Amino acid sequence: MPSPAEHPGRVLSVNVGLREANPAKRVGVTGHGKRPVGSAVLRAPGPKHGGLGSGLVGDFIGDVASHGGDRQAVYAVAREELDWWEGRLGRPLAAGSFGENLTTKGLDVDAGRVGDRWTVGDSVILEVTGPRIPCATFAHRMGEPGWLKTFTGVGQTGAYLAVVVGGTVRPGDPVVLVERASHEIGLVETFRAFMGDPDAAATVLAAGLLPEDEAEWLRSRVAATAH
Repeated sequence: MPSPAEHPGRVLSVNVGLREANPAKRVGVTGHGKRPVGSAVLRAPGPKHGGLGSGLVGDFIGDVASHGGDRQAVYAVAREELDWWEGRLGRPLAAGSFGENLTTKGLDVDAGRVGDRWTVGDSVILEVTGPRIPCATFAHRMGEPGWLKTFTGVGQTGAYLAVVVGGTVRPGDPVVLVERASHEIGLVETFRAFMGDPDAAATVLAAGLLPEDEAEWLRSRVAATAH
């Protein structure tokens, strides 16, 4: 089990989104525009269909068919990743620019694996559930030509997380990797599987790291691309 000294991560910013118009999707509204707050209460929101949406109280989700629910309760991105993109894009990216709820510092979010567990602050426990899949809203908010292709090509997506034990999170809270998944398949390879890489999909499916609904979706995708 890793010790805090090996993973000196922390929450740099806690970000929530308010309801805004969204011309990029037919649903017409979004909470993608996340803004820093002094603290937020995290709790498991329940199922994607019929649940509370976001894992952060007060965080709006517009496209509830595609986002939110227990396995996408919280979205985390490393500040170091935003800094890298600032250099590539030649413009500043504030905390929350990728629609993330937690902007971290000192934690290699993209090196995570599905099933990893983090502690945040004194009591909150989060579990990594998968990579972020970029959507039309993300592309619209970024305003970069070919953004979805560019983001997918890099493949450093940040992590979706489930809330195992809820509580309040604040900027400055330590983030510690306390339980490492037993498999060795990282989020980057899992993302490639979801985006159509057949070899990565075979590896992910063989490892049995996905819940059955996601595994069935991935099997269907592999079958469709094979014909």
